[in-house]
Formats: sequence, structure tokens, C-alpha cells
Amino acid sequence: MNKKIYEGMETAFINSNNSSNLAFKPHFVSNDEKSGRKVLTTIENELKDCDEFKISVAFITESGVTPLLMILKELEKKNIPGQILTTDYLAFSDPKALMKLNSLKNIELRMYGANEKNHQGFHTKGYMFKKEEIYSLIIGSSNMTLSALTVNKEWNAKLVSTVKGEFAEEILDEFEYLWAESSDISDIIDTYSEIYKSKKDILRQTQIPTIKQYKLEPNKMQLAFIKNLKEIRAKNQNKALLISATGTGKTYASAFALREEKPRKALFLVHREQIAKQAIKSYKDVFGDTVSYGLLSGSHKDYNADYLFSTMQMMSKKDIYSKFNPDEFQIIVVDEVHRAGAESYQRIMEYFKPSLWLGMTASPDRPDGFDIYDLFDHNIAYEIRLQKALESNLLCPFQYFGITDISIDGETFDDESSAKKFSLLVADERVDNIIEQASYYGYSGERVKGLVFCSTKAEAEILSKKFNERYCGDRLYRTVYLSGDDDQRKREGAIERLANEDAESDDFLDYIFTVDIFNEGVDIPEVNQVIMLRPTQSPIVFVQQLGRGLRKREGKEFVVVLDFIGNYTNNFMIPIALFGDRTYNKDNMRRYVIEGNRIMPGSSSIHFDEISKKRIFDSIDTAKPNSIKFLKEEYKNLKNKVGHIPSYRDFEEYGAIDVSLFFENSNLGSYYAFLKKYEDDYCIYFDSLQEELLRFISEKVANGKRFAELDFIERMLQYKKHSGSDIELEKWLERYKSSNAIQVLCNEFASNENNKRKYQNSIFAEEKQGNIQFSEKILAKLDDANFYHEVSELVEYGVRQNKLYYSNKYKETDFVLYQKYTYEDVCKLLNWSRNEVALNIGGYKYDKDTNTFPVFINYNKDENISDSIRYEDRFVDEGTMIALSKQSRTPESKDVQQIYQAKEHGTKIYLFVRKNKDDAVSKEFYFLGEISAVGEPQPVIMRNTDKDAVEITYKLEVPVREDIYDYIVS
Repeated sequence: MNKKIYEGMETAFINSNNSSNLAFKPHFVSNDEKSGRKVLTTIENELKDCDEFKISVAFITESGVTPLLMILKELEKKNIPGQILTTDYLAFSDPKALMKLNSLKNIELRMYGANEKNHQGFHTKGYMFKKEEIYSLIIGSSNMTLSALTVNKEWNAKLVSTVKGEFAEEILDEFEYLWAESSDISDIIDTYSEIYKSKKDILRQTQIPTIKQYKLEPNKMQLAFIKNLKEIRAKNQNKALLISATGTGKTYASAFALREEKPRKALFLVHREQIAKQAIKSYKDVFGDTVSYGLLSGSHKDYNADYLFSTMQMMSKKDIYSKFNPDEFQIIVVDEVHRAGAESYQRIMEYFKPSLWLGMTASPDRPDGFDIYDLFDHNIAYEIRLQKALESNLLCPFQYFGITDISIDGETFDDESSAKKFSLLVADERVDNIIEQASYYGYSGERVKGLVFCSTKAEAEILSKKFNERYCGDRLYRTVYLSGDDDQRKREGAIERLANEDAESDDFLDYIFTVDIFNEGVDIPEVNQVIMLRPTQSPIVFVQQLGRGLRKREGKEFVVVLDFIGNYTNNFMIPIALFGDRTYNKDNMRRYVIEGNRIMPGSSSIHFDEISKKRIFDSIDTAKPNSIKFLKEEYKNLKNKVGHIPSYRDFEEYGAIDVSLFFENSNLGSYYAFLKKYEDDYCIYFDSLQEELLRFISEKVANGKRFAELDFIERMLQYKKHSGSDIELEKWLERYKSSNAIQVLCNEFASNENNKRKYQNSIFAEEKQGNIQFSEKILAKLDDANFYHEVSELVEYGVRQNKLYYSNKYKETDFVLYQKYTYEDVCKLLNWSRNEVALNIGGYKYDKDTNTFPVFINYNKDENISDSIRYEDRFVDEGTMIALSKQSRTPESKDVQQIYQAKEHGTKIYLFVRKNKDDAVSKEFYFLGEISAVGEPQPVIMRNTDKDAVEITYKLEVPVREDIYDYIVS
């Protein structure tokens, strides 16, 4: 912790007359991604800011060290010294992890010989970070293991102390004593490695084999799939798709479905004999010996089994499939069904007539244009997406590292002709860098088994050749290059060599270099490292390639993903892909890059080096995710999936972009406007008033930030539908009598005349004989059934948004903590009588009618400015902020006094903060709750203006959530 910042905190303490120093307030450190907390990120942040560190933990594993490797490498470059102490107790710490730590020049690593101390236990878990004269200490339950740092229920206390503090001195004295009693790891690693290996061998030999129960129980996702499949079958549909990320249990899901359906005979089609054998094992886990199993392939010729597992190559032969009656099988399951466009699959599907075709794939969107959705009548029984699968622990955790790619004059190339020139020019340097990074970040297991995705065939071919000229230990690397030109036999041979686990064999591969052929349809559970050497053109392709390493495998605790990031315009898609964000909100993207680890599901983690971060931020700044080109592409993908013009709900249910992106495009303003302009099959047309009303609802109401306007229009629709009385309106007026919603719905809340003119006819309520009633003009427009339907769908979308994001209200307000709001949103939700945006709110604004006082902070912490001349808005800690008044103010100024006398006058002061790099268009602020001024106003002279101002210290009623706080101040 910076001493000057500490002194500022001490000043804040003095000003607030608090009885305890804010700088020494203890913090609870645990794992809960939903609250933005992880032990891993707390340790990472402390490492980033320290001058030296000391760590004493009982257990260190490779999976616990790997997510820290990027920050540890940065500390090595800065020559930040570190001491790490562990033990041989229980022979638990992994020698591979210890050697990795010991390879860093700035780290001293020692091992305490607990076994030599008469089996004296060693259970310390302490992390100590020094910054100038301050120690930050994390003491508790967390070892340096992946689960302890990311998902386990861990209790740790983070405390801050001066170097002379009694608590810090006692811990450091104990550390130094244990350190002196320990041995340098280099002196004992060979002996310890033997002990560790012997223990593992004993455990492996004595481990009791687990016997799977006769009837396994499906997980939540599989249950949902079975339920949806039953609903499809109830509609007399005979085709269904299961879209499921690799490794999430598609085969088991199909077995559970067949257990429910009870077919007399069933066929399971695969493209490799090995997969057929794996599927038989899975089915036996579910059905036991209640059915017979058969294998039909090049080496097995079973025909009479109840459940037959066949390769497509064999079954597609006429002399084979004609041995069976067309209705022989009641259910046919097609694995990797994205291949079904091939002639061989089509022959099979044309011949057989089952009561159910069940297709399964992880990647239904085909680059060859074949429409798998249409083949299965767009009946998607279930779709399991990456983030949900990670949350449910269905996949192997990944450790993602975004690393700077080598470039020429700041440029990299992604087209075939220039890529070959680029690869030739920098191949040696680039290969050296790739090998260095791949060796450092490593893999889980005995040897690397990696896939390398390249931009072009030329690049893949050259890089593979260069790899094979370099040494991996005492031998040359073994890699191959595969492209779409290679036949299936060559591909399968390469896969088998990559997956080879015969310790005595020399016929294995370290890496397969490829372009796109392994994006989907490849099941290689053994893959423990994925290297990306191409720009991210699509979040879908990114997840497909990432997914190649996510299948769980015994002995594989995690997969390392190395993404070499160049100067690509689509880099903004990386955080979108990693977090599955559908809004493409720029502020969200930046937060994922900076603080994504805190909310990443499960034990997976993400890390970017500084240059990669900058490249992604530059890409985010220039991104146009609501451009017509982008919207058209995303719309087309969704339309192919659902088989019709997508509804508002389709965008949500099928994980497409958020439909609000259509609203945000200034040339559209509504989804209807997009369909009218760009959808040839759309033949509904509305008049100018109807178009204006749809745009008004889309832009002003459908975001769901307040329910009142949506509720009004819903009641209007019900009134029209049932030709009822205005009792529903009377109920609405009673509920929202203190709201400005009527002003909004009558276009009286516009910030200026231009906005008033834009929606001059969007008047949903009118006054007659002193009473408010529904607009007769709009009610008349709702006679149009198509318009009624469009408004209903739009309002229903807004209601869902409200329930999903804005239902957990803060106190008596319409705000939700940590949601984002524009100036206009704030004025509206505070029930002001007018929108003050046009009047330049200028940091804060008091409204006497509502007695509310919102404070807006553009957080712009300039690290190049000395603290001694720092006059800017800034957080002291999660619960305290120092903010400047407007210019030309003194402690006696009316608005300053109003702030300090707020409690006396019942004024509610609310804090809204946005990052300085937020999108200039949206200007959204995080809502951080109610605040109150403490201490005394401090007069200052504003930098660069020489004008008087006042520093005001605010106390937040609710301390800022950790991930949001760190993102704002970083």
C-alpha cells in the first residue's frame, strides 16, 4: 500500500472523527464469484503492488501456481524479491510446481522438513506483502492450490500493519524462524521428488475402484433436456437437437433420454470406433445388463444387439444398412451431428425411419453453410453453454493467458498471402517466443498434448516445421500440420499420436498445428494445452477452439490456454467470448479484462499482459457492436437456428446478442425498423405514428430500469384486449401517484426541444375532465393486430429485463446497487419533474421537489500526478470517497453547506461513478448507494484553473463491492 495513500486515509480518519484507523480495517477474504470475491484475485492484486513478498503455505500444487505465473513473471522482470516457504508434510506439494517457482530468479524457495521434526505438522497459510513501510497480511485457511484460491469455502483475514506493528512483527519473526530451520529446495528436490512419486504410486495401487451405480442420476442440465425432449415428442415431432459444449455429458444425456423412452432397439451413430466404444461404456453405466450392446465397425460386425453402436462409415454402406429394416430402430442417436450434411449421413437418414432422430453436437453452426437446424426441424431440446457448464463443474477448468504476439512495425497479418511473408520474416523469433511461453505456462500432466490454431495454412505449415527444428529437453519437438486437404485417416492417426499415453512409446506428438479443422467435432480429452495464433473473428469460433481442451480426463486438473494477441480489430470479442456477454457493453468488456477473474465461474481464470490489455482496450474503443453489418450477421445466425424470423424472446433463449443493440443503433431505434429494412421475408408495415411509438418504447422504456412505464403500457394492452373499464388505470395511478412516469409517457420529460419533437406524438395518456385516461389515438392504433403483437412482445421483453436486472431495489429507490444508469435515467428514477441533462449537471445537482442530491463522479485517477498536488475525486477505501465540489466554491458556499447539512434536512445524497474510459455515447454510471459527508470541508485550489474548490469526504452507506471497486480505481 502506498505510504502517501495511507497518509491520505489517516487524514480521512481524522476528518471523520472515527475511532479506528481506516487503513487498518481488516477485510474478510473468501471465494464467491457472485459477490466478486476470490482469494486468487486478492493475492494477485497484492503481488502487483508490493515491493517484496513472503509466503508460507503447507501445500503447493501445479494448479495453484499456474494462475499466478503471469504476475510472478512480471515481478521477476521488476526484480521484486519473494520468499516462499512450504513443507514436506504428507508429501503433498507437487515437485513440478516447486521447480517452476524455483526457476524464477527473484524467488527463494525453501522446504520445512516436518518429517525430520518427528512428523511435526505444518499447516501455515500466510501471505505477506510489503509496500514501503506497510505490510498487508492475508492469514487464514488458503493453501496454494487451485480449489483453495478459487472455489473452496475458505476463511482468510486481510490485515494491514506498519512494519513495527506488533501483529506483523510476531508473524514475521515466526516466518524467519521457520525459514532458518528449512532447506533450500535445490538441495532436497531430488529426494523429495522420490518420496512424492512413491506416495503417488502407493495411492494409485491401494485406491479402491469406484463402482458406478446401476442407475446413475442425471444432473440438472440433463433433466432439463429430458423434460424438453418429452415436450417435443408430445407434439408428435420426430427430430430433436441437443447442443452441448464438449465434455458436458452429451452421451450420458442421450442414455438418460433413452431410459425414459424405453425403445426396443436403438442405433448410436459415431464417426470413430474409439468414440463408439466410449459410448458403450457410458450406456452400460446407465442400463447395466438390461439390454445387449453391439459394435459395428471395420473390426467388429455385430448386428443383432438391442443397442447398436456403429461408425457412420460402416453404416452408410448399402450392403450394411440394407441388412436392417427401415423401421428397425425406434430411436437413432447421431453423435457430432454437425457432420450430417455429408452424403454418407444423408444416405443413412434417407433410409431409416425411426420414431425419433436425436442429433447431438457442440457446434451446430457450420462454415460450409449446411443448415443442421433445418435438418432437425429447428427442434432444439436443450443447449448447454460454456459459462453454465463451468458453473456446474461439468468441464475441466482452464487457465487462460492473453500474451502479446510478435509483430512487424506494430502489424500482424491474417490473410493468406501476407501471412506467409510475415511467417517467413519472423518465424524463428516467433517460434522461440511461443516455445518460451508454452514451456513457462506449462500444462497439467506428464507431457504436453497441445493443439495450435493458426490463421492460415502457410503459417501453420511453417510454424510446425520450425518447431520440429527445436529441442524439447534432450529431444526435438514432434509436431504435425493438418489442414482440410488431409484425409480423415491422416487426421485420426495424428490424434492418436497426440493422445498416446504409452510411457514406453516413441510414437507420439507434442502438438498438432491446424487452421480450422479442429474447431469442432474432435474429441481429444487428453489435450492439456491450447495455443491460439489467430485473430478472434467470432466468439463462437473462440469458444469452439477453447472447448477442445475442456473435456475432463483423469490426471488432467486443468488446461492451459495461450492466446497470442496481435493488433486485431476484433480483439474486443475475446472478453465477450470468455464471459458470454450478450450486451456487448463496452464498460462490461473492460471490466472483464481487468477484474474478470473475480466473476469467472469455477476454478478457471483469465490473465492478460499489459500490451495485450492495451490492444483489447483499443479494440473496445473502436468497436461498433451495434453496426448494421454486425447486427445483420448476428440476426442471420439466429434466424438459421430457429428457422423463422426471431422473436424478442428467441434472442434471449438461444444466447444471441441482446436485442437492445438494435435499439441503440441511431439509424434504427427499434427491432421493427431493422426487420423492415433488412429482412426480405418480413411483410408487416406500420404507419409513421406506430413506428414512432415502437421507437419510443424501445429507447425509453424497454431497458426495464423502471417498471412503472411498462406496467402502464401493459394495462393499456389489457384494457384494449378486454374492452374493460379504466379500473386498471386507476390502480396504476394509485400505485405510482408520486412517480413522474406520466410525464415520461406524455413526452413531457424530454431534455430539450429536439427530443420533444422526435417523440411529439408518443403521448400514451391524456387528460379529460380532470381525469387521466389512456390515449384514444394509441388505443385506435392497437386495433391493428400486428401492431398490438409487436408492442406486447416489446413490453414483455422490458418486463423480463426488469425482473432479471432491476428487481432487487435499493431501499425505497428504483435503483439497484452496481447497475449502471445514464444522467437521464437518474433524473427519471429520482422522480424529478424535468430531465436536467441539457442543463449540465456538472458533478452534482439538488432537486428541491424530491429533496434528492445525486453526485456524479467521472473517476479519472492519473497515476502520473504526485499525491502532493493531487486534487481530484478519489476513493480512500471501499467505504470512503473524497470528491471535489464545483469550481469557485468555499466551505461556506450554499451547495457545500447543503451537502454537510443533508441529514438535518432529510436530503438523500446518492453516489454514481463511472470509469474515465467509459463509452462516450452511453455515459453510464454505477449506482453505489447513499452517501453522507463527514468531517469538515477542505478548501483547495483546483489544478490548472487556480479556482477555489472544496474537498468533501463522503462515507458510503454500503462499501463498494470488491470487484467493482478494484475495477473503478485500477
